[in-house]
Amino acid sequence: MNIEVITKEDLQVLKRELLEDLKQILKATQTKPHQWLKSADVRKMLNISAGTLQNLRITGHLKPNKIGGSFYYALGDIENLLLPETKRKK
Repeated sequence: MNIEVITKEDLQVLKRELLEDLKQILKATQTKPHQWLKSADVRKMLNISAGTLQNLRITGHLKPNKIGGSFYYALGDIENLLLPETKRKK
């Protein structure tokens, strides 16, 4: 039966390796915060009418957040809408 002795130095090396791995994982999973656009900005960006924007909301193509009486749209959702349908995130 072989006995392996683990030293403090071994544990500290393991700790550094684990911390480095965690940092890399966190860096890879960090997402940029949502940038929110008002309805008027979305209409200008897409060159559409208020009615068309409402239809996009009703059909579920755009999912706004309503704060007070205003709708706010995530820029990522707008960008996703502009992609070909086969490449859209669902």
